[in-house]
Amino acid sequence: MRTAPLLRALALFVASAACAGLPITPGTDTTVPNGAWGGEHVSLTVTDAGAHAEFDCASGDINQPLVVDADGRLNVEGVVVLEHAGPIRIGEEPVRKRARYSGRLDKKTIVLDVIFIESNETFGSFTLALDATPRVRKCR
Repeated sequence: MRTAPLLRALALFVASAACAGLPITPGTDTTVPNGAWGGEHVSLTVTDAGAHAEFDCASGDINQPLVVDADGRLNVEGVVVLEHAGPIRIGEEPVRKRARYSGRLDKKTIVLDVIFIESNETFGSFTLALDATPRVRKCR
């Protein structure tokens, strides 16, 4: 059958279009492009396996690919690890909270909301751009 090469070429085109910020065919999913994303009070490093975030006085991890739907919506679970100023005491365990990372990818910009799952409390809302310099102020 000769349709297999055509289907592979079509899949490659859709993936390339998504990474380039071109319109995505309705009903398809894609992932947030890998790389360093930066914004005010946030830095996000995206890989095929997930992402690591640095916030003011906190960090976060997502241990799954950042898949967005055809409209660019993102909705994944991860954790936020709260930090504090001063030294970490011997035996001190950091406060880890399950968090929902949700938002929208639009070409090379992500608007990301981080909400603690147990309390439904908003940790923050962040706007990030691919290859932008992050502005994070860590606790001292």
